[in-house]
Amino acid sequence: MNVLALNAGSSSIKYQLVSMPDAGVLAKGNVEHAGIDGAAEATGKIVDACREPGIDAVGHRIVHGGAEFQEPALIDREVVSRLRTLEALDPLHNPVQLALIDAASKRLPNVPHVAAFDTAFHRTIPDVAALYALPHDVNTRLKLRRYGFHGLSHSYVSRTLLELLGRSPEGSRLITCHLGNGASVCAVKNGVSVDTSMGLTPLEGLVMGTRSGDVDPGLILYLMREQKLTVAEVDNLLNNKSGLLGLSGLSADVRTLTQALRTNPQAALALDIFAYRVRKYIGAYAAAMGGVDAIAFTGGIGEHSPEMRSRICEGLGFLGIDVDSAVNRGADGKSSVDIGMAGSSVPVWVIATNEELEIARSVVSTMQAAKSAPST
Repeated sequence: MNVLALNAGSSSIKYQLVSMPDAGVLAKGNVEHAGIDGAAEATGKIVDACREPGIDAVGHRIVHGGAEFQEPALIDREVVSRLRTLEALDPLHNPVQLALIDAASKRLPNVPHVAAFDTAFHRTIPDVAALYALPHDVNTRLKLRRYGFHGLSHSYVSRTLLELLGRSPEGSRLITCHLGNGASVCAVKNGVSVDTSMGLTPLEGLVMGTRSGDVDPGLILYLMREQKLTVAEVDNLLNNKSGLLGLSGLSADVRTLTQALRTNPQAALALDIFAYRVRKYIGAYAAAMGGVDAIAFTGGIGEHSPEMRSRICEGLGFLGIDVDSAVNRGADGKSSVDIGMAGSSVPVWVIATNEELEIARSVVSTMQAAKSAPST
């Protein structure tokens, strides 16, 4: 079965045509799109690029599945209607991804389409870690909880890490760090997510490219009261003008900030704060799980910034984490490499994520489940 996996962001679509179950890549690429209005054109380019090998099914990454979707779902009119009710939870990604579903369904009307959710991997997070300390009736009525994101990446990387370690999920305690313009850390115990740094929305948690991450809720009230900011203005400030960009006043790109380290104190401080926040979450999740057996870095920063990996791991020796500087510097471009110092008790891996393969796996499992379901 040839599965076209569409991994849509707010302005581009990464895609792979994957032969399943052997996971052979028949085609891959990245297509820029102009939001909702550009969905049809972008989808057309991708379908045309993959038409020769043939497309038997399509998998769509959906960022926010809310409480509605805790497993991948075969897309039909009812699923689309339910997805539209979730747009307010992620107005940056979900509307664009719905437009791509519509465009792809029109271009490929005779093949099954499956939605794979970033939030689904985190459905196993227990209430003790997921619930906000708000009135019970408010949480229940509005379905407020920490849903988490980057689930497709955390799922792929944690499974790959277990394979590299040669061990089964039972008894394992892993920490996966997906670090890019958006960033999150996940605690994976016994093979399932038990905590993650993002929350109801992708704004919570780590410092990111342009997002603030964790802030005091009172700070938001202060800004609105004292600076007379509207809800839209605060939203824009926290999501688009903060993070590494806001702290440095220079760039949201770690590569640019790393080059400016010696001449720009704000750039240096921004990188220090980014690393500190990740390191703090690693320590917290090691405490929550009663220890850690291995750590993995992935994502654009996690895979390609030895400087940031080194900064994050500095001071974690008490957990048995020690990075080999030479191996760390040479890890770029490799699909998986252990950068931990020989003899250290906790391996530290750099693993290239493959969300498209995870989407393809979701398509296959969903279609198999649909075939085996009893007819009514």
